[in-house]
Amino acid sequence: MKVKQMQVGRMAVFAYLVGCEKTKAALVIDPAGDEDRIFQEANKRSFTVKYIVNTHSHVDHILGNKRMQELTGATIVIHELEAYALSHQSPQMLTMFGAEPSPPAGRTVKDGDVITVGEVSLSVIHTPGHSPGGICLYHKGVVFTGDTLFVGGVGRTDGQGGSWEVLASSIRNKLYTLPDATLVLPGHNYGSAPKSTIGTEKATNPYVSAHS
Repeated sequence: MKVKQMQVGRMAVFAYLVGCEKTKAALVIDPAGDEDRIFQEANKRSFTVKYIVNTHSHVDHILGNKRMQELTGATIVIHELEAYALSHQSPQMLTMFGAEPSPPAGRTVKDGDVITVGEVSLSVIHTPGHSPGGICLYHKGVVFTGDTLFVGGVGRTDGQGGSWEVLASSIRNKLYTLPDATLVLPGHNYGSAPKSTIGTEKATNPYVSAHS
């Protein structure tokens, strides 16, 4: 698996290009700006983008879906609980972010589903709390955590459908149970470094400890 982490847009969002080096099939996680640059990175590696995967439906993570789909023809994937919100964004939020509405999801997923590109399989981990259908994606020692878990931080829970208790439970029971060496690749560049590990976050994250 080849992973390219890119900070995009105005909100320090991390988008990810994830590809299979053997088959050259790839997916993009949260194209939140600079879609042409993401597409160029895929082309440099001769990757064909099959999926656009949104970790959740908030505008700052989905605002590049339309352009990314125009460039690649890829299928948009999101958790089933976020599918309606994805294509029914508030006009005010779209205007605030200078965003175009996202096309609807072509595929919805739930906890335990697998998204496959070539020989790379990402397991869907449903981690509600920041939003009802927030997901993380896991593959062999790497977890893409969206807005569930940051480096030294966690996602906000004061938005619609957010819950601090649910988020903390998701982190403790779904993420902190992964092997300590698992690489954490977050949805925003909000921490002291662009990546971390599950073990480091369990030991040092000031918001959610490993134990309740």
